[in-house]
Amino acid sequence: MSGVVLPGRRRFLTAGAAAVGAAASGQVLLAGTARAAQTPLPAGVFSLGVASGDPLPDGVVLWTRLAPDPLHGGGMPDRAVVVEWQIAEDSRFRRKLRRGYAWARPEYGHSVHVDVRGLRSDRHYWYRFRTSGQLSPVGRTRTAPRQFVSGNHLRLALASCQNWQHGYFTPYADMLAQDPDVVVFVGDYIYESTPAATGVRRHEGTGEPYSLVQYRNRYAQYRTDPHLKAMHAAAPFVVTFDDHEIDNDFAGDIPQDPAKQTPDAFAARLTAGYQAYYEHMPVRATAVPNGPHIRMHRRLDFGQLVRLNVLDTRQYRSDQATSQAGAQDPATTMLGAAQKQWLLNGLHGSQARWNLIASQIMMAETDLQIGPGKLWYYDAWDGYQAERNALLGEFANVSNPVVLSGDRHLTMISDLKRDFADPGSAVVGAEFVGTSISSGGDQDAVAFHKEWDARKGDNPHWKVIDNHRGYHLFDIRRAGIDAQVRIADTVTKATSASRTLAKLHVEAGKPGVRKV
Repeated sequence: MSGVVLPGRRRFLTAGAAAVGAAASGQVLLAGTARAAQTPLPAGVFSLGVASGDPLPDGVVLWTRLAPDPLHGGGMPDRAVVVEWQIAEDSRFRRKLRRGYAWARPEYGHSVHVDVRGLRSDRHYWYRFRTSGQLSPVGRTRTAPRQFVSGNHLRLALASCQNWQHGYFTPYADMLAQDPDVVVFVGDYIYESTPAATGVRRHEGTGEPYSLVQYRNRYAQYRTDPHLKAMHAAAPFVVTFDDHEIDNDFAGDIPQDPAKQTPDAFAARLTAGYQAYYEHMPVRATAVPNGPHIRMHRRLDFGQLVRLNVLDTRQYRSDQATSQAGAQDPATTMLGAAQKQWLLNGLHGSQARWNLIASQIMMAETDLQIGPGKLWYYDAWDGYQAERNALLGEFANVSNPVVLSGDRHLTMISDLKRDFADPGSAVVGAEFVGTSISSGGDQDAVAFHKEWDARKGDNPHWKVIDNHRGYHLFDIRRAGIDAQVRIADTVTKATSASRTLAKLHVEAGKPGVRKV
């Protein structure tokens, strides 16, 4: 069974429809394989490596993209190519389990998305691709536990914000050594900024990406980072996007700078950016973009231990507020009505012990003003307070809600309060805002704490704040979550040692988080 995107389709496809398309075109695939053998492809078609994602109890998405010249459009001939995929129970493929064929089509950047089903739950598998006599690197993935299995452990890594120009993606080397079952990436996979001569590394191209080819080149550059490539090949990712995958601080169909991007121009940019995102991510056919729209909010269950709700906090939101009154306006929305109801249904209908919410932007309050009064960052949930507070009110009736966020380039770990305007308000959950993989680069920790520690009195819900680069690691069991803030010594060098900055614990049945 393989996920095949049929030519010319510009609407959402279900995984089932993709599978039917694969089966129906089996003879064509075999014939295509014979033709492809007569016309060899350029060397190095697997330059971007392999990846897997969105694990189910019986399946997982396998990904690659054929790109012998990745920074110049890919370098592939303008024709469809048949790619064989293989999955095995061992890394040397002595116990091959399944194989099949999938199209790599030029209209989708010669990317390959294979939605493999019929696998056994809660176990590792190894996979690879082959075409034109070339064999891809081997990847390892893992399926989720069965639906009604309580499960005793899930190791999850939280990552976000990897800016090529600010540093190397060295935290992934430590993450690889920690061997997580799944990696949750909550946004800013690429940055759309122009090349900078002063960066640790330089973006390709001559300016910001706007066209499909430009976005493809930018994603391809990021995919060449050896640490990121190795982590993708070692564990399944669950991904969602934030703003820099398209345009800084965009909201719905509104760009950061409306005076410089007309509605039609920005719609074209969204169309290009979303397609390139799909082409480079291990996601199912439900994420095939429909012009300037893409569906990314979805739900994954890991037995009865964890339910993971993945949000989209960009596509459906109102434009950012510009005042405190605007931030408190009940008419403003972060999620949109349909996605909000989807989330509430998933939370209240959950049988899982832990209900995780992957939210690209910070949910807990950040009061930037020292002393009386408040000053908020309006792009985060602080700019959408009525909806945020209504959601937090629902948390009281949800089993162990924990929010996983990114965006801030800081570690900010907090209790979630029913109403941050009321100091005596009840704690209803916990939030881990992961620091960045590289965005912001190496920072002065002393200067940071001199500035930010003065704000702790106005933000008593904060448990840990820090400005090192790294990621968060979670060991989730029925009784509790043990979390580590893992930080790299530097991201200005291609290799770096890492260490645990802080350990935290969330106890089942007791909302909030405490430092160990």
